[in-house]
Amino acid sequence: MCARDNGVAASHGQQLPDDELIETAATALRLLADPTRLRLLCLLRDAELDVGSLAAATGSARPAVSQHLAKLRLAGLVRTRRDGRRALYRARGGHVRRLVDEVLAAAQHHLTGAPDHD
Repeated sequence: MCARDNGVAASHGQQLPDDELIETAATALRLLADPTRLRLLCLLRDAELDVGSLAAATGSARPAVSQHLAKLRLAGLVRTRRDGRRALYRARGGHVRRLVDEVLAAAQHHLTGAPDHD
């Protein structure tokens, strides 16, 4: 957890990111805390898929998937491309893909008891 006291942060030679950056990052992490949204991002890491394909893969209803995708898009975690009448979704960039990979790797280490590494 980041210290809010600037004196503490300054004494360690670290500066806290500005509030807007922290709030944006916290919003992204809150959205990833939902298992369905995390599943969607796992599918969208290396593929471009439409709502129907995502609904089938996750076992979720199409309207629910659409709502989750709208939230992920609003937070900048997915991007959309039109292909005729279909909207295709994909994880937005390497940062998002690596974030998903890292959170899954951390969970795997926690579940298996594997030692942490840097």
